[in-house]
Amino acid sequence: MKLDIAVLSGDGIGPEVTAQAIKALEAVAHSFDHTFIFKDALVGAIAIDKTGNPLPEETLQLCVDTDAVLFGAIGDPKYDNNPSAPVRPEQGLLKLRKELGLYANIRPVKAYDTLIDKSPLKPEIITGTDISIYRELTGGIYFGKKELNDEGTVASDLCEYSKEEIERITHLAFKAAQKRRNKLTLVDKANVLESSRLWRKVVTEVAKTYPDVALDFLFVDNAAMQMILNPSQFDVILTENMFGDIISDEASVIGGSIGLLASASVGDTCCMFEPIHGSYPQATGKGIANPIAAILSAAMLLEHFDLLGEANAIRDAVEKALELNLTTPDLNKVNPLTTEKVGDFIADYILNPEDSNINFENIHVGQSTII
Repeated sequence: MKLDIAVLSGDGIGPEVTAQAIKALEAVAHSFDHTFIFKDALVGAIAIDKTGNPLPEETLQLCVDTDAVLFGAIGDPKYDNNPSAPVRPEQGLLKLRKELGLYANIRPVKAYDTLIDKSPLKPEIITGTDISIYRELTGGIYFGKKELNDEGTVASDLCEYSKEEIERITHLAFKAAQKRRNKLTLVDKANVLESSRLWRKVVTEVAKTYPDVALDFLFVDNAAMQMILNPSQFDVILTENMFGDIISDEASVIGGSIGLLASASVGDTCCMFEPIHGSYPQATGKGIANPIAAILSAAMLLEHFDLLGEANAIRDAVEKALELNLTTPDLNKVNPLTTEKVGDFIADYILNPEDSNINFENIHVGQSTII
């Protein structure tokens, strides 16, 4: 298969972790005889600095013209600390999602057996956790009408959804549940919000066409609590934009590091894959950023194009790295690897999965990891 992939590395640690994802994809291309062509473009704070626009038109056009987008991260403290800045990096990401029609964000959350002790939650609570969160991405309060009075003392953000917006992601979530454990949980606030009551009505109606999937409901405050008390109860979680943003970030503590969480954002014709950890500017250039979320995002890219064996090759390599504790300081404080060396190991393992005679000394001096 030949794929043209737009690479939007962005800001902070984005370029560092994205480089490791590309390394893994290049190893897959070599092992499985595919051709992946990577084309770079600007987005976020670096795009503002160079063009004045967080999403230059040429970047958007490249994303439209390619098969998939591999995204790094956006954000810079100079904007984070200036809430009145008229142009912000986040505007580029929101516009990109809207223009590409990326209405569904999919975030897998898994408790790896080898990392159970890294989570702040008790092992008996998180063991067996394997969740897929489906977050609506182009509607709701993030995209609704925003108003501020002339005095700057009263503000409002409109949360608005249509039946059609809810239906399209609901079908995706139910189809995903059919391939998993046949359970879907809708997270809403239907006891208070009219928009949530519409969600519940529409999802209940759609559920009739998926009789093999058990549907239940949780208010978002209870869901947030259950995510900590008993996360393994969940299979597929479906929710609106803001609730999904919060719930999925909360779920990151289950695995022990936000540096493990990948995501896919899909629409009818376009798709984008990115880690959820953000730009982490404090770590930029230090080689301490965990690249696994970006690498697992690359696996989701392959899976999107039905390259299932290729996606599993990346996941197997990631699990081997975790098993051997070949990770960055967030997961290995005693003898960590750099961002680049973790990427090297994973790429080498994809190329040589049968050769498990690992030379640890060579790993740490940056030579070939598999001999």
